[in-house]
Amino acid sequence: MKASIVFMICFCGSVFGDFLHAQEPKQSDKPYVIEYYYKARWGYADEFIGLFRKNHYPVLKKEVELGRILKVTTVKPRFHTTEDGRWDYRVTIVFKNVQATADGFDEENLKKSLFPDQETFKKEEQRRFEILLAHWDLPIDDVDLQKP
Repeated sequence: MKASIVFMICFCGSVFGDFLHAQEPKQSDKPYVIEYYYKARWGYADEFIGLFRKNHYPVLKKEVELGRILKVTTVKPRFHTTEDGRWDYRVTIVFKNVQATADGFDEENLKKSLFPDQETFKKEEQRRFEILLAHWDLPIDDVDLQKP
């Protein structure tokens, strides 16, 4: 009985570990794209994007200068949708590669160098997130329609 339990723990752990590993993005030199969606409380979308533009966009621009990020774009819907599917802004970040998303980059020191008045910066960043009803990140992959 003890041997069967040990076998099941090892087998299940191995299978589960393989499953988790299969879900991880592969090491690659290809650009890696993540879309970030922001849904603000009604009437606060302009305040949100103003704070984003002031406090977060400079960080992203600096990361572009450093080569960690290749491109940052932001869009908003032209018309409205149903409330459950609504989002106000989508920020698409093209990272140099998947490794750049988990390379231990010290974003906190970058923020401190860009914003010496950390008290104001932190207060405004807190406000930016207070405005949000929802926020989600969506890594995306290209689909080659030429391949079967």
